[in-house]
Amino acid sequence: MEIRPTTDQDRDVFVDTLHAAFGRFPETPTEGGGVWWSALEMDRNLFAVTADGRPVGTAGAYSFELTLPGEILVPAAGVTAVGVLPSHRRQGVLSAMMRHQLTELRVRGEFLSVLLASEALIYRRFGYGPATYTGRLTVPRHQGALALPRARGSADAPATGSVDLLRRAECGEILEEIYDRYRRAQPGALSRPHRWWTSGAGQPPVSPAPRYVAVHRDADGVPDGYASYSIGEPDTLTVDETIAVDDAASTALARFVLGHDLVAQVVFKHVPSEHPLRWQLADFRAGQVSNDTDWLWVRLLDVPRALTARGWFTDGELVLDVDDPFLGERVRYLLTVRDGKADCVPTGREPDLSLDVSDLGSIYLGGTTPSTLVRAGHVQAHRPGAASRADALFRADRPPHCLHWF
Repeated sequence: MEIRPTTDQDRDVFVDTLHAAFGRFPETPTEGGGVWWSALEMDRNLFAVTADGRPVGTAGAYSFELTLPGEILVPAAGVTAVGVLPSHRRQGVLSAMMRHQLTELRVRGEFLSVLLASEALIYRRFGYGPATYTGRLTVPRHQGALALPRARGSADAPATGSVDLLRRAECGEILEEIYDRYRRAQPGALSRPHRWWTSGAGQPPVSPAPRYVAVHRDADGVPDGYASYSIGEPDTLTVDETIAVDDAASTALARFVLGHDLVAQVVFKHVPSEHPLRWQLADFRAGQVSNDTDWLWVRLLDVPRALTARGWFTDGELVLDVDDPFLGERVRYLLTVRDGKADCVPTGREPDLSLDVSDLGSIYLGGTTPSTLVRAGHVQAHRPGAASRADALFRADRPPHCLHWF
């Protein structure tokens, strides 16, 4: 078996092989585009081929920017399109592709890779750990009243700004601009390159699928938020995503969709666990959380570069014994944080924490506390107070969240 890069001439075979791996057939492109593979970067993709040249496995990567704590933007490889034909599973094909891909990413100088895991059991062994989480919030229409605390203004206080109702086809540039403002300040968010919007590659509202879009404008008329939604059976308004640059826009958009006539319930598909909407509802129990799951998985390819890239909000130091069994590496690092900047160097000192590189990926964005992983048995704390010290160091300025599907 050989692992080889793909070219633009391989696109059709690549797409067909990947669909066959999942037992599916490629969908028919919608008018104006709309197929997810139109955003594939063929110079970043891989084939696993047999001795006679038949492709039996695929793996790809996108070029994204990831927002780290501290509103720091860094390049990140978005691993995607990973599949092995059923006839060649459990023969080492996937491991060979993953090892080849990680080596190639390092050669390119990249120090982070991310992915969305189709199955949670697959990618931890390759060094990825779940780092952001998302859920679904369902609110019955008749229980959708908001009652904001008097300390911040009553629910009857006049709202600033306005909400316009547009069709998806009318506002592509507006959505792209708002999303870009949002993702630059949101830890865990990924960029959506311009070609994704123009080719309609992805899920709504990136794709050209028919949607209504509520666009919020601030008091000066500048668009600062949107909610993409559709109404289906049984009388359910489903919000694909709500993107807002501040809480005022987010609240106004929530009020808009919750006040929609002729629907029985409103479903918010992508809601972070600490989203304030449940607390804004007059009836706290009205918001029912479901589909609580992992979303973005993170893999550190260069631990010192990754740890020194993000922002930090507490001074301190930790000795981390990081094991990377898939790549056959184990290094002990001294992490020192002063005035928001980190230094990370190999050390011979006794460790405070011992952990797998996948667990380091989970805590990297601040969405999983080291103490949680200590209690779960994933991370070993070698001295009293080490876990709480790590919690303080790795916290983020705000909880990480990722909406982008790839």
